[in-house]
Amino acid sequence: MCSVIISAFLFPPPQAQLGDVSRIFFFHVPMAWVAVLAFLFAFVFSILYLRKRDLAFDVKAKVASRLGLLFAILATISGSIFAKLSWGSFWNWDPRETSVFILILIYGAYFALRSAVEPEERKASLSSVYAILAFLTVPFLVFVVPRVYRSLHPTDSVVNTQLQIQMPPPVLITFLASLIGFTFLFIWIFQLESEIDKLSE
Repeated sequence: MCSVIISAFLFPPPQAQLGDVSRIFFFHVPMAWVAVLAFLFAFVFSILYLRKRDLAFDVKAKVASRLGLLFAILATISGSIFAKLSWGSFWNWDPRETSVFILILIYGAYFALRSAVEPEERKASLSSVYAILAFLTVPFLVFVVPRVYRSLHPTDSVVNTQLQIQMPPPVLITFLASLIGFTFLFIWIFQLESEIDKLSE
């Protein structure tokens, strides 16, 4: 992660039209990716809980949802900084901004549900069903909605319509390193949080 941070500011040249604000890309996109990955983890562990009825899976689903919500908020904050510097406003109700905001509300409601139910087994069952249904909205809100409506977000900054990579090598190397770094950071935090929650339970 230290290498990613250093290389993001020193290695690739700034984007021609945007300048140094384009460097937010190396953090914003990986954080959004981790949010989706975390929600996928919550989905899988929720299914496992309903099949096995082992509370350890519920704990992992809860931790994954919590981290997904955190990274979704961080992606929104970093995106808002980019929006202010590039488009003149922190918030534009752009389709992608709006869809991620809805996703944050959906997973915020997951924790409201958990706090409203006392018996552990019932809480785990209801939360698992909710997490499964919530994840069904993720592909729609993250990948479909922003492409159906006109958006300020560039749609071909990573790959074009022919699925060809659009980034020059220095940008691509830094971007992939950041994706890998953020992914392993998430897995590390997920394991730590799962152990802590397991012990506290």
